[in-house]
Amino acid sequence: MKTIGIDIGTTTISAVVMDTERKRLLEAKTVPNGSFIRTNRDWERIQDVSLLMKKAKDILDQLLEQYPDIEAIGLTGQMHGILYTDGEGRCISPLYTWEDGSGDQPEFDGESIAELVKKKYGIFAATGFGVVTYLYHAKKGMVPAGSVSLCTISDYLGMWLTGRKRPLVHAGNGASLGFYDTRNWRFQEEMIADAGMDLSMLPEVTADIKELGTYQGIPVLVALGDNQASFLGAVGMEENEWQVNVGTGGQLSVLSDRHFEASGIEARPYLEKKYILTGAVLCAGRAYAILEQFFQGCAVAMGLEAGEQYQMMERLARDAGEDAGGLKIVTKFKGTRVNPDVRGRITGLSEENFLPENLVAGVIQGIAQEFYEIYQEIYKGTGIRAQKLIASGNGARKNSVLRDTLKKRFQAELELTDFQEEAACGAALSALYVK
Repeated sequence: MKTIGIDIGTTTISAVVMDTERKRLLEAKTVPNGSFIRTNRDWERIQDVSLLMKKAKDILDQLLEQYPDIEAIGLTGQMHGILYTDGEGRCISPLYTWEDGSGDQPEFDGESIAELVKKKYGIFAATGFGVVTYLYHAKKGMVPAGSVSLCTISDYLGMWLTGRKRPLVHAGNGASLGFYDTRNWRFQEEMIADAGMDLSMLPEVTADIKELGTYQGIPVLVALGDNQASFLGAVGMEENEWQVNVGTGGQLSVLSDRHFEASGIEARPYLEKKYILTGAVLCAGRAYAILEQFFQGCAVAMGLEAGEQYQMMERLARDAGEDAGGLKIVTKFKGTRVNPDVRGRITGLSEENFLPENLVAGVIQGIAQEFYEIYQEIYKGTGIRAQKLIASGNGARKNSVLRDTLKKRFQAELELTDFQEEAACGAALSALYVK
């Protein structure tokens, strides 16, 4: 069976064609997302939905022309963010992405929505989580007139392709919005209503992979969250294999039969009523990119031509000692999900170790350490050991020093995923689990 998987990511849109029985990638296409909209609020991170739909449709139509025997279309995309739809199923807002800072604005007697939610309800709900964004909009009178529902961008793509008027979302995407009881696979409706939000705005949720409708006569499937889709594409249903995904941000995930949550650790609904236990790193590949921009700035300051510095950085990292000369760098430049006010720091500086190679090695080790801290938290609560790491995402694929560092830090075998576009491949493979 040939299937297509589409992934609407934060920076790119990817689509693949897969032979699902053989788990063989037949074709892959990627285009820049390029849809961010500038606003006068520096904390707002929004994207143009109509442009995203056009780009996704263009890439889909190209693949359907090349492969006329496609039997299903699977979907995935960036989690947590929301858009609003009207009674006809049309989007009437931008996409408020997972990076949106609305929930952290101290506009309610000096406190933010995220702080108020944690204080009143004792639940973890970070800025960028869809229901937190919705609560901010509701309190500020910013919900678009005519809104009847909200959903993620990949859920909306399913609506848009099939003509659905109401979103149907997988539990993984539902949980990513916040205010979701992952033990019982349902929204915490009592809390949502008490917080002053309209329950009718919530999308319908399913624990199974279901058909949303058809596009050009081809079944379109309910969207998976990009974390779940990436895990499906990289690991599948294997136990004791941990996926370390390094993109702009990052996640460390492992399959579990039982529910476990801790500070910064989520039990995310997966397939077959199982969970993937996941911790998020907000600055993974981004931390390395920040350092690359620093080196570019140094080059310009010295009158040299600005250009990509990644090859130079990899060479420097290999020249550095294993301990980066004693330099310790915390790479939490955008904080954490639990504490957004935390920032990065450098310690252990001395006259001898303040060298460019140690800066590069220190950042790489800082990224690996943040993933390892997540592993320690999950291992402490579940006993699931890291027998093997499956590395995915361009941040891992393009950085051999980071892969080596992760392998040493975890003392585990490490492999790259078979597929470069893991999330899109996972979306395509979701056709194997249709109920």
